[in-house]
Amino acid sequence: MTDRSIPPNGSSALRHLTSLYLRVALGIAFLSAVADRFGLWGSPGSRYAAWGDFTQFTQYTAQLNPWAPPGLISTLAVTATIAEIVLGTALLVGIFTCRAALASGVLLSLFAVAMTIGTGIKSPLDASVFTAAAGAFALALLGPGPWSVDGLRTKGGG
Repeated sequence: MTDRSIPPNGSSALRHLTSLYLRVALGIAFLSAVADRFGLWGSPGSRYAAWGDFTQFTQYTAQLNPWAPPGLISTLAVTATIAEIVLGTALLVGIFTCRAALASGVLLSLFAVAMTIGTGIKSPLDASVFTAAAGAFALALLGPGPWSVDGLRTKGGG
């Protein structure tokens, strides 16, 4: 017995919309987190800011990585920020989508493990980090979907 809840002619449209939704949601989430580190969601302690500045984010990075020597914490914070900028942008525009999605899934899985080690299992569960990682891996399988640079390159024969 097969699940026929989605009509066969609707599966292609659903696949394309799912890809688009995952790309945009993951991309914006990465870029929103980066914006918070630079105070664009408000200063530390304000209503919409998780960190509010890079110093607070670096302290959080230290909390999530108790195994890391103090001299490595800034490097981890900067590396995570650069990765999120690159992956968030790539996902939003849909360039190298499958690779960016796979890298995003790995990065989010690393975040989930670090959050579990540093703050306990409830934190990554509440922040849906495991779910976001699963979504990124699903996007790697689904492909870029509509309105993507990858889609334009494919249509153009590239």
